[in-house]
Amino acid sequence: MEAIDTQPTVEHVDSLDTVCADITACRTCPRLVQWREDVAAEKRASFRDEEYWGKGVPGFGDPDATVWVMGLAPAAHGANRTGRMFTGDRSGDWLYRAMHRAGLATQERSVGRDDGLHLTGSWVSSAVRCAPPDNKPTIDERDACRTYLVRERELLTKVCVVVCLGNFAYEAVCKEWGVRPRPKFGHGVETTAPDGTTIICSFHPSQQNTFTGKLTEPMLDAVFTRACELSSSRSD
Repeated sequence: MEAIDTQPTVEHVDSLDTVCADITACRTCPRLVQWREDVAAEKRASFRDEEYWGKGVPGFGDPDATVWVMGLAPAAHGANRTGRMFTGDRSGDWLYRAMHRAGLATQERSVGRDDGLHLTGSWVSSAVRCAPPDNKPTIDERDACRTYLVRERELLTKVCVVVCLGNFAYEAVCKEWGVRPRPKFGHGVETTAPDGTTIICSFHPSQQNTFTGKLTEPMLDAVFTRACELSSSRSD
């Protein structure tokens, strides 16, 4: 008589902690891995005494988030250095100041993973999880990161508003949420996904946009005010 396997089947249960660990360990895209590690080794002169993160950068925030902020990718000397999205660079300064004013962040400073910043009702991540050369990931690299976007989406069950910082993030989100046809990107443009999620566009708070006045703090505040209004109305 053959022996009967009586071992119970254990179903794998995903979690945000597991997703974050998998992103940190990911080495799927050779070009990105090489670049992030080269930057971490060479460093910028002003950060020469710091130890760079130099790995994939996971999402950050409140597991019960209703507002999801999606960026393009980690900055070479920002998140690739600090290990937390939009932390340690001027884009992050703009973003977290706006989120703080909107009540989505406990403070407006974002200098390091241990600086005491916490997000309330919000989650921040990016379409690509490793710093890319010239801040320009390829479509293939975006698609390789899709598995993490899918997993986060399955776990962030209360999200009803996604704020897309820039067109690259907007395209990734619309593709994932099945928005067809996709309205043309523009600051403040809104569209609704088939599942009812509202997607709001914002110019990215890059220095290219903030130094030139293409994006102002009142413009960014308006996006987050709208996002909070929508998320609050749906949770009432």
